Amino acid sequence: MRFILALVLYRLLFLLLTPLLLVALLLRSINNQAYRQRLLERLGFISSALQPGGIIVHAASVGEVIALKPFITELLINDASLPITVTTFTPTGSAQVKKLFSDKVQHCYLPLDNIFSSQLFLRRLKPKAMIFMETELWPNIIAQCQKKRIKLLLVNGRLSNKSMHSYQKLTWLITPTIQRFDKILTQSQVNQDNYLTMGASAERCELSGNLKFDISVNNDIAAKQQELASLITKQRKIWLIASTHPGDEALALAAFEHIKQQDSNALLVIVPRHPERFQQVTKLAKETGHSVLKRSERQAVTLSTSVWIIDTLGELLSACALADVVTMGGSFSDIGGHNPLEPALFKKPVIVGPNMSNFIEILTQLKAEHGIVQIDENEDMPQAIADHVLALFADEHHAQQLGNNSYKVVQANQGATLRSLAALRKLLN
Repeated sequence: MRFILALVLYRLLFLLLTPLLLVALLLRSINNQAYRQRLLERLGFISSALQPGGIIVHAASVGEVIALKPFITELLINDASLPITVTTFTPTGSAQVKKLFSDKVQHCYLPLDNIFSSQLFLRRLKPKAMIFMETELWPNIIAQCQKKRIKLLLVNGRLSNKSMHSYQKLTWLITPTIQRFDKILTQSQVNQDNYLTMGASAERCELSGNLKFDISVNNDIAAKQQELASLITKQRKIWLIASTHPGDEALALAAFEHIKQQDSNALLVIVPRHPERFQQVTKLAKETGHSVLKRSERQAVTLSTSVWIIDTLGELLSACALADVVTMGGSFSDIGGHNPLEPALFKKPVIVGPNMSNFIEILTQLKAEHGIVQIDENEDMPQAIADHVLALFADEHHAQQLGNNSYKVVQANQGATLRSLAALRKLLN
């Protein structure tokens, strides 16, 4: 009874908040116009052209779409008779779906989690199963799926100790949401234990491994890699900082000042995480006195260019392949870091900051195999970053060894995609 009352209160609260959330999307569209487009989809009014009766896979944004690519690709091969709908919440995620799958999948935004919008959404698509990823818990739509006997699968389940602390304050809402899943597949034993602590059924929880290990270089990435490489006119040392957030670029530019003193021909490549910040990052780099070129300008990167900003979508992996050293953004603040396996796929030495809380298990494995460098929070951050980058520039053997070790970790942990597909088929049979 308490859980039913909690869901009712949540539905009322989210219904009241829906206008404010739409306003928030419009405000965000000041920097990214895509947020003001397709607002009707946010309310559950999706295209009548979408075919019902298939499988819905929710991938919140770019990182999730990339991680789910092998899974979705296998669905398209093995479940060709069913329409596959991939939903996202961000415009960048939407663009990534279109880039990777074109018209092979159906696509729309997942609506805001109020009772009317989610009912419209489910009534239109009538899915046989709905798949969520990691910490994506939408209490209302999940409750409605259970009521309509739509199979619920959580893949790549992640529930860190930090998230546990927050979720335990909301057990009245989170626990029944978790218990509605027919199957929860977790990245690691730690994550599984945390789900069990939050009330998940032991019979429905299973350790499957991390989907993010199941990445590979396809023809598109290889072609894009060659395209980017052709723009760099002279051989030079390249330091790439990936998926940057506010504060990361200033830190990188400060570190780059030290690097340039030792290697005047070094090139800094910055890949901002969010498109709405492309202009801001470009302005910041120019204000520091560097010669800056944007990828979207499609011009050659000559020796006169010291900072190259990748202000295009879907080119991070290909850019990683060109770098001599890669640093992951989001790991120097409370963001919690980004996936270090992407540069590891290309056997690149990876440097991360003190906060990798979103990738604790991956970080632990990489450290155990001597496949990553992590900077201590007590160090002078710009100087420490510069010292590590310069050391790896100078010692190519050590850099190669780090890259090889990280690649071995990737290879040893693949297989989560096949286990997740097997779990889905079991639910559908």
